Amino acid sequence: IEPLMGWTASSDMRQQVRLSFDRAEEAIDYCERHGIAYQLVPPKPAARRTISYADNFSFQRRDPWTH
Repeated sequence: IEPLMGWTASSDMRQQVRLSFDRAEEAIDYCERHGIAYQLVPPKPAARRTISYADNFSFQRRDPWTH
């Protein structure tokens, strides 16, 4: 941890780089061409909860509404 700002850093620049590709095959080909160890992480679908604006002011609301 960097003492002045408290940022977490590494002396190895490769740890700080993240690449993204449209297809998994492109990523694998790129890594194999450049001799880079890789780990594929499948994307997770976004969990969205649909609520209405009126729910902010409902009497059954658990927490009080604030700005």
